[in-house]
Amino acid sequence: MSLAPRAVLVHRTTEYEELVARHGTHGQAAFFLRSRGRDIEEVAERHHRTRRSMAEVTAAIPLTWRQTQVERADLDRFLFAPEDVVVVVGQDGLVANVAKYLAGQPVVGIDTDPGRNPGVLVRHRPADARVLLPSALATATGVSELTMVEAVADDTQRLLALNEIYLGAAGHQTARYRLSLDDDRGVVEAQASSGVLVGTGTGASGWLRSVWQERGSAGPRLPGPTEDRLVWFVREAWPSPATGTSLVAGELGAGGRLTLTVESERLIAFGDGIESDAVELTWGQTVRVGVGGQRLRLVG
Repeated sequence: MSLAPRAVLVHRTTEYEELVARHGTHGQAAFFLRSRGRDIEEVAERHHRTRRSMAEVTAAIPLTWRQTQVERADLDRFLFAPEDVVVVVGQDGLVANVAKYLAGQPVVGIDTDPGRNPGVLVRHRPADARVLLPSALATATGVSELTMVEAVADDTQRLLALNEIYLGAAGHQTARYRLSLDDDRGVVEAQASSGVLVGTGTGASGWLRSVWQERGSAGPRLPGPTEDRLVWFVREAWPSPATGTSLVAGELGAGGRLTLTVESERLIAFGDGIESDAVELTWGQTVRVGVGGQRLRLVG
């Protein structure tokens, strides 16, 4: 007998909740913000708006479904099931946070604060949930298959991200490595830089775009979210007798791979800005980055 669908509501602790947890009471949190020229009422209103959105989405879950909730900090310990419908209630970044833990489950993004969020990934309002949730498992439902980026180290460590993967030093130290591309006739360049950024069309609305714009929109064309194509940039490559700057930007097709061989004591790779969930690399290790075999199925 097949299990009934399960709605998994993904959310994050609000700024208001974090302030009260840190300062003990609403009044103490208000005093702290007031001393810094901020008003707690603005923060509290966003908190209440988020809670109202959660309540409205919860009420929209079909009565025959199972349901549960998971906070962002607990995602790496939560076991998603094949029959899940994942409902992200919050910001665009929360969809990226959950993406790497999924294996084809449909995702519905609910925007709790229209106007503050770009709405690239949280495309719907809480009131839409009543129609979206029952149809999310139907094959005819409009679903965008968003490309993801994957890094695989030679010791089998694997990292998956929806927006981008950063490879470089932790903190502000210089990263030293050798960079090569599968389709570049064996050319390898030793580099010293602030790190390498490899991203998707979804990521092209964030960090990637800022790097691209800083370079006067020169270099590779940014991909669309569903294209099987990535772009990569080397950040602040430094020329020296031992390091070059000829390989600083490019694109990777579906089968293309960028290879980085570590020449520092410690480099890291992390995805979507979550440095706490990083792959650690040391002298001589190799990591290959390219289009991931997994896609995020975003509803609507």
